[in-house]
Amino acid sequence: MSMYPAPREHQEPELSLAQLRGDSARMAPHWVVPATAAAAPVSPALIHGVVVPPASARLIDATSEYGA
Repeated sequence: MSMYPAPREHQEPELSLAQLRGDSARMAPHWVVPATAAAAPVSPALIHGVVVPPASARLIDATSEYGA
């Protein structure tokens, strides 16, 4: 009976935090986001007609113990 060795997995070399930060700094100029104008605030008087289904309201009400 022949024994075939399992193929070795290619493992990525461990990067140091300094190397990772350097790589990120070099890549940052490629991720420039164009500036956008800030949205103007909306008067609360204009916000109306929001309808929340009862099942969604119960779901949100039940999550209060987790976050606040």
